[in-house]
Order: sequence, then structure tokens, then C-alpha cells
Amino acid sequence: MKGWLNILIFILVILLHCSLCSAQEDKKAISYLVPACIYQGDTIPWVQLPEVYVFKPLIFKNNKERVNYYRLVYNVKKTLPISREINKAIIETYEYIETLPDEKSKQRHIKRVEKGLKDQYTARMKKLSFTQGKLLIKLVDRQSNQTSYEIVKAFMGPFKAGLYQAFAGLFGASLKKQYDPQGEDQLTERVVLLVGNGQL
Repeated sequence: MKGWLNILIFILVILLHCSLCSAQEDKKAISYLVPACIYQGDTIPWVQLPEVYVFKPLIFKNNKERVNYYRLVYNVKKTLPISREINKAIIETYEYIETLPDEKSKQRHIKRVEKGLKDQYTARMKKLSFTQGKLLIKLVDRQSNQTSYEIVKAFMGPFKAGLYQAFAGLFGASLKKQYDPQGEDQLTERVVLLVGNGQL
């Protein structure tokens, strides 16, 4: 492992040197200040590389599996940003509610947040397909470590949570559905990691 790291650092230094030489030749030299570390008396540029996920190549049994995989990629790209926004809103709302003095002001704030979320997300949610909606429920659980049912119950109470769960049940969905990255959602987890890292 150390040998690969040394080779990678050597290649980066060579590339940096070549780019600096070509920039000086063009008389339009652009210089960049990068962090460096001193290793055994040598100053080496220190560059933090992004994490890269490597998986075994997928083997599709037929064209239908291939189409389903690329549909999953498309659906993840469409719903992952929404699930991240929802998680951010949950965290911000919870932190703000903790600062409020009494239950009445907390309920008023939750109603304002609910109205704001409806105004902000209703148009986007209407554009989601049924499959994307079910995927979004799972991705919200992945992002927040709580099912959508638990989130609604925590902020709006058990009655509204039950009402929303019943409504979702009419369409064959469940707000109680948990994300299982080691089981049925293994392929989804792979796609989420690759999409989130910009590899897909």
C-alpha cells in the first residue's frame, strides 16, 4: 500500500512540474499555492484526493436488468438531492425548536415549517414517479437514520403520522420502510455512493 502511495505522489509531482514548466514557457505563468509537507528533507506538495469507490463490474443477465439498473441510476440522481435537503431541514428545524421556550411556540413553528415545506416541495414531488417516491422514502431513512414515519411522528404527532402512513398505504408505499444497504438495497447503496461521489 505504501508503494502505491509513493508512486502516486511521484506522478503528482511530475505532473505539477510539467505543468509549471509549460506555463513558464507560455509567458503566462499561473502559480498555485498548495500545501506541502517535508518528508526526509524534501518538500512534497500535499494534495487531498477524493475518495474513490471501486466495485466489481456488474454483469446483467438480460437487457431488462440493464434497463432497470440505468433507471435506478436516473432515479437516484433525481431523489438523492431532495433527501439531502430534507435531512438538512429536519436538523435545522430540530435545532431551532430546542431553543423555543414552550410547547405552543414549538407547535406554531412546526406549522410554519410544514407550510413552507409544502410550498417549496409540492411542485417537485408531483413530478416524481411512484418508484421515485418509494426510493425517496428509503433515501430519507438513509440520510437521517429515521424512517419517514418516525420523522412525521416526532414533529407532527402520532395522528398525522398515522394519517400519512394510511395515505401512502393506499398507493402501496410505506413510510415505515427502512433502508437496508446490506440486503435488498445493496445495489441502491452502490449507486448512491457512486452518484454522491460524482463517479456516475
